[in-house]
Amino acid sequence: MQMLTKFETKSSRVKGTAFHPKRPWILASLHNGSIQLWDYRMGTLLERFDEHEGPVRGISFHPTQELFVSGGDDYKVKVWNYRTRRCIFTLQGHLDYVRTAYFHPEQPWIITASDDQTIRIWNWQSRQCIAVLTGHNHYVMCAQFHPTEDLVVSACLDQTVRVWDISGLRRKNAAGAPPVDPFSAQRANAQGDFFNVTDVVVKFVLEGHTRGVNWATFHPTMPLILSCGDDRQVKIWRMNDSRAWEVDTCRGHYHNVNSALFHPKREFILSDSEDKTIRIWDTTRRTLLQTFRRDQDRFWCLNAHPELNLFAAGHDNGLIVFKLERERPAAAVYQKSLIYVKGSQVLYDSNPIASIRTAPAGQYLPPPRTLSYNPTEQAVLLTSDNEGGTYELYIGGKTHRGSGKCAIWVGRNRFAVLDNTDVVIKDLANTTTKTIKLPVPVEAIFNAPGSQILLATATSVQLFDVQTRQVVAEINAAPVKYIAWSADMSSVALLCKHTITLATSQLEQMCQIHETIRIKSATWDASGVLLYTTLNHIKFALPNGDSGVIRTIDNPVYLVRVAGGEVHCLDREADVKVIKIDPTEYQFKLALLQHNHDKVVAIIRNSNLVGQSIIAYLQKTGYPEIALHFVRDDTARFELALECGDMDIALETAKAIDKPAYWHKFSQEALSRGYIGMVEQAYQRTKAYDKLSFLYSITGNLEKLDKMHKIATMRNHIESRLQTSLLLGDVEDRVQALADSGQSALAYLTAKSHGLADKAEAIREAAGMDGADTGESHTLLVPTMPVTGLVDWPQLQTTKRTFKLDEPSENYNVAETLETDEVFGDRTVAPAPAAADIETGWDIDDAELQIDVELQNDAEFMPPQPGSSGAPNSQNAVEQIAAGNFERAIQLLNKQKGISSFATLKPMFMDIYTGSQSVLTAQSILPNQSAQMYSMASALEKLQQGYDATTNAQFADALHIFRQLLLSLIFISDDDTDEVLAVCREYILGISMELERAAITDNPARLVELAAYFTHCQLRTDHEKLSLRLAMTTAYKHKCFKAAGEFAQRLLDLAPAPQVADKARKLITICDRQSRDSLEINYDAQKPLVICAASHTPIYQGEAAANCPYCQASYKPEYRGNLCHICTVAKI
Repeated sequence: MQMLTKFETKSSRVKGTAFHPKRPWILASLHNGSIQLWDYRMGTLLERFDEHEGPVRGISFHPTQELFVSGGDDYKVKVWNYRTRRCIFTLQGHLDYVRTAYFHPEQPWIITASDDQTIRIWNWQSRQCIAVLTGHNHYVMCAQFHPTEDLVVSACLDQTVRVWDISGLRRKNAAGAPPVDPFSAQRANAQGDFFNVTDVVVKFVLEGHTRGVNWATFHPTMPLILSCGDDRQVKIWRMNDSRAWEVDTCRGHYHNVNSALFHPKREFILSDSEDKTIRIWDTTRRTLLQTFRRDQDRFWCLNAHPELNLFAAGHDNGLIVFKLERERPAAAVYQKSLIYVKGSQVLYDSNPIASIRTAPAGQYLPPPRTLSYNPTEQAVLLTSDNEGGTYELYIGGKTHRGSGKCAIWVGRNRFAVLDNTDVVIKDLANTTTKTIKLPVPVEAIFNAPGSQILLATATSVQLFDVQTRQVVAEINAAPVKYIAWSADMSSVALLCKHTITLATSQLEQMCQIHETIRIKSATWDASGVLLYTTLNHIKFALPNGDSGVIRTIDNPVYLVRVAGGEVHCLDREADVKVIKIDPTEYQFKLALLQHNHDKVVAIIRNSNLVGQSIIAYLQKTGYPEIALHFVRDDTARFELALECGDMDIALETAKAIDKPAYWHKFSQEALSRGYIGMVEQAYQRTKAYDKLSFLYSITGNLEKLDKMHKIATMRNHIESRLQTSLLLGDVEDRVQALADSGQSALAYLTAKSHGLADKAEAIREAAGMDGADTGESHTLLVPTMPVTGLVDWPQLQTTKRTFKLDEPSENYNVAETLETDEVFGDRTVAPAPAAADIETGWDIDDAELQIDVELQNDAEFMPPQPGSSGAPNSQNAVEQIAAGNFERAIQLLNKQKGISSFATLKPMFMDIYTGSQSVLTAQSILPNQSAQMYSMASALEKLQQGYDATTNAQFADALHIFRQLLLSLIFISDDDTDEVLAVCREYILGISMELERAAITDNPARLVELAAYFTHCQLRTDHEKLSLRLAMTTAYKHKCFKAAGEFAQRLLDLAPAPQVADKARKLITICDRQSRDSLEINYDAQKPLVICAASHTPIYQGEAAANCPYCQASYKPEYRGNLCHICTVAKI
C-alpha cells in the first residue's frame, strides 16, 4: 500500500481540515488564527479568512449551501459565506475553547464541542442555540452527528464516549411545529439542565479508554463507532437499539492518537498520532496494514472526502492531501475491443476471460497497475506494486507469477519483464530465454513497434531494440507514467505528471503540452489528434502543439478509444462509459494545420464554431480572413480586415464606426497598399484638406485640386490657398493670397516676375514700395504631370488562398410584396441600345484579310515595327502582340478562337504591347506588366465586380463589366477560362433581356416572356433566386397563374429565405386554384430550351440552332453569318 500524495501545503500548525463535497477545495484551520481555502487540484490558495482571535480548531463545509462553520479559542462559532468571502454571523454561548463544529447533513443545525464541558446544537437559520448537551465532566474534544440517524457521538477527556439521542429535538423542530419563543426556550433549557428532562438524552456511555478520549466518529453505513485517545489506542465499538459494547482495540501508536476514521469505501481504519505517523488498519482483522511516517511533523487531525478516495491530514507545518491506492483500472485496447480488470475478473468487452487472485483475510493486495494483452494466445499480463513489483501471466486457464516492475508483450510467444536493472525475456511457460543488461537505470518499459521497446529513465525515453540490444533513438522527457500509440504506430504520446510529449515512432519530438494539473490518460483520434484527460477536462492536442478543452467532466475518466463524436472510457469503478463530445474545434484546427481548405469551408458553413478563443486562434495562426467570418463587432472586424488586407470590409466597418482615429488608421493602411480611391475617401471623411491637396497633386487630378483651392479660399486658410494655387499654376490667385496675408513685397515680386505688370504696380503703390528689377528671363512654374492618374496601384498577385465562405445574403433591395415590379430594387434602367448603335464602329462586313489594311490605315493607330523581343514561331497570340507582331497575332486569334472583328480589341492590343515595352525604374521589381493586365487573378476580380453590380441592380454597368471580361479572356491562357467565359455569356444574355424588359411599356406578354427566359440563364444561385422572384412577380401581376406557380415552385427548390418561401407557398396555393394564363406567351417550361441571343426567343430541344465560335452563344439559323451579340468579335 502506498500513500500517493496529491497536494501539500507549508504553513503553521493545522488543527482542522474540511473537504468541499463537490468542488476541489479544502479548508485548513490554523493554530495562528487563520483559515485557508485551497484548491488542491491546482495547488493554489484561493482565500484567507482572519477574524478569529487565537487558534481555530473546528472547521466544516455545509453539504449543500455556500457556507462553512468554524470554531476557535475565542469561544466563538462563526458561519461564513465563501462566495461573498465574509463572515455572515457569529454564534456566542460557549465559555471556553471550541474544539469542533459540524453541520447536520439535513437539518439547519450546527453542533459544537467545547472545553466548557458542554455540547451545543444551534439553528443557523434562526441563529439560536436550540439545545445544550451536558453530562461530560471534562473538556469535550469532539462531537458529531450520525450521517443518517438521530444520534450524536461525543468524546471527552473524562475517558468516556457518549452517544446521544436527538430524536426529540428533531420532532420539536419538525415542520409544522408551533414556533417557540427564544427566551422561553432558553429558560426551558436552563430548567431542563437541572432536572435532566431535555430534548436530547444520553443513550450510551462507552467506557474503556484509560486516558482522555480525543476523537469519536460513526461508521458511514454500519452500527460501529470508532474512538481514540491519549492511551495510544484506537477502539471499535458496536451498538444496537439497547446497548453498545467494545469490539476490539488497535494498538501500535506510541503517543497520543488525535483522530481516527473509517475508510468510506474500503474495510480500512485510518488513525494519526503525535508519534508522527498515519497508520492503516484492517477493519475486520484489526491488524496493522501500513504505516506512513514523517520525521518532523506531529499529526493533529484527519479527514476523509465525502465522495472521493481522498484524505487530508493536518500536521505541525501544514497539511497533506493523499489517497491510499491507485484508482486507474488496468486496461488495454485491441482493435475495437477493450480488455480491463474489474474486481477480481479480467473482462474482454464485458465478458470474463480470467479470474485474478484476491488478498487473503487480514492482508492487503494492491490492484493491478497495468495490463498487456496478447491476442494471438489470448493471454493477459498484469503487473502490480505488491512486494516491490510483481507480474501475473494468465494463459489457457493457468497462472504464472514472478517479480518485476513492468511486464509487456514483445512478440507472439514472449514477453519482457523489467527486473531491477535487467530486461528479462520470457516465453509462455514463464521460462527465461534471454537477459539483457540495461546501460542506464530504467523506471519502466513500454511496448513499441516490432522487436523494440521503450525504456523510461528519470530524464529521457529510449527506443531499445531487443534483438540487437542497442538504443535506436532517445528523447528527453520527465519521468513517463504512461504512453499512447496511434493506430498506425506512427506517433506516440509520452504522458508525464504535468507534460505530454508527442513524438514520431523514431522518437523525433513533434511538440510538448504542459498542464498545471495532473494528466490522467490519452488516446489518439483516427485523424491523428491526441485526446487526453486531466482531473476535470477532456482536451485535445494537435501535432503542432496547439491544445484546447473539448468538455468538462465531473469525475476523472480514463480514455480508451475515440469514435467520431464519442469517447469510450473507464471510470474509477472500472465501468465503461461513452461520453458525447463535439470534435468540431479540433477538426477545424487540424484542417487549418493541414491546409485542407475545403474542410475548413465545410466546417464553417455547417457548424456553430464561434467564440473569442477561436477568433484569437485564427489571428495567432495567420488566418485573419477566416476570423472575419466569426466576428460581428465592427471594431474587431475593422482590425481583422486591416490585418488580412481586405480593404473592402475595412472600409465598410470604418463607415459604421465613423471615428477619426479609425479613418486615420484606415487611410494609412490603404495608402501603403496603393488603394488611392479609398485613401481619398478617408481623407474626405476626416477633412484632411492638406493631405487631399497633396494626393490630388501627385495623381494629377487638377479638377479636384481646384476644388480644394476653392475650399481653402472659403476657409480663409492662407497656407493651403497659397500651396494649391502654386500647384495649379494660378499666378493671379497666388499674388492675391500673398497680398491678403500682408506679404506685399512677395506679392509684388511674384506679380512682376510673371508679367502681371498692372497688378504689380497696384500692389507697389498700395504698399508704398520702391520698384525692383526682376530680370528679363522668367519661367512660369507649371506642375509636373504624373505618370499615373488617380487609380489604384498595380497589385502583386499572390497564390494565397482566399476564403469565400458565405453565399451572398438574401437581404438585397428587393420587393417585399408580389405587387412590386422592380424586383431588383429602385433604379433607372437605360433602354437597350439598338443593333445599329451596338455595331457602330465595327466593320462587320469586312473579310478577315481586310482587317489588317483597316488597322494600318487607321490614323489613330500606328503599330511600331516588330523588335527583337518577339518570338516569331510562338503560337501564343499574347507573346506575338507583346513583340509587336500584330498581323501574326490576328491570324492566330482568328484560327484558334474564331475572332473575326478586331476593332474592339485595339486598346487591349496596345495595352499588352506598351506594357511589355515600358520600363518603370521605381517599380523594377514588378513582373511583366502585360501579364499583370490580363491574368486569371485579375479576371476573377473583374468577375466579382460583375456579380456585385448585378446584385445591386446596376445592369448597364454589369453588362459592360461582363463584356470587357469576356473580351479579356481572349488573352488569358488558363484551364479555367472556359468556365469564366460561360459565366460571362450567361450574364450578358440575361442582363440584355432584363434591359429590354425594362424598356417595354405596352406589351405585357413580352414582359412575361422575357422574365421567363431570364430564369433559364445559368446564373449564380442568389441571382437565380432573384430572377425567379422577378418572373414569379411579373407573371402573377399579369395573371399568368400557371407560369407564376411554376416559377414559385422552382424558387422553393432553391431554399430561399423564410419570408420569401412563405410568399412563394401562398402564391402556389392561389395559382393552383386558377391554373391558367390570361396571356398567350411563347414559353413552355416543360421542354428543355436555350435562348437565342439575338431575338431573345426560345430555341427548344430538337430545333435547328447556330453558335458563336468563341463564346458559344446560341442563335436561330437565320442569324448565321452575323456578328455575335454577346462577344461582338466573332461571327455566328
